[in-house]
Amino acid sequence: MGNARNKTGLSLVEMLIVVAVIVLLASIMLGVAELMDSRSKHRALRSTFVLLDSALEQYYDYWDRFPDPNKVNVPPFPSPSAALYSQLDSTPGSREVIERLSKTVIRNNPDNLPEVTDPWGTVLAYLYVPGDTFPELISAGPDKDLTTVGDNISNR
Repeated sequence: MGNARNKTGLSLVEMLIVVAVIVLLASIMLGVAELMDSRSKHRALRSTFVLLDSALEQYYDYWDRFPDPNKVNVPPFPSPSAALYSQLDSTPGSREVIERLSKTVIRNNPDNLPEVTDPWGTVLAYLYVPGDTFPELISAGPDKDLTTVGDNISNR
């Protein structure tokens, strides 16, 4: 009569299974969160491109030309993005459009001049060759490197 015991606790194997399930669920949730973050950054970039394209159209309507990306050092513009922002800001119609840009995509460079950045914090590249139909804006994408062409994102 004497060897029957009541077992009310969990065994080590049961505890390990519970921990494994929790780790699996957490890793799935992190993957989903990363995907959602990536999609929201891509949507924010597309929204920025739409506003900048509209500002460029307003600039063209006013001056009958697109902003000059070669104004980098005239006067003290250290980058095409700073030159672009300054030229758009100096034109009434395009100024109204760039004022609608999210404050998170405008940052001041070391010379305290505003530049437009992508959601990953990299300054947008601005390319325009006279004779092209429309300027090109390029984001370096998630890797923050314009030299790796595979993940760069363009307004074209």
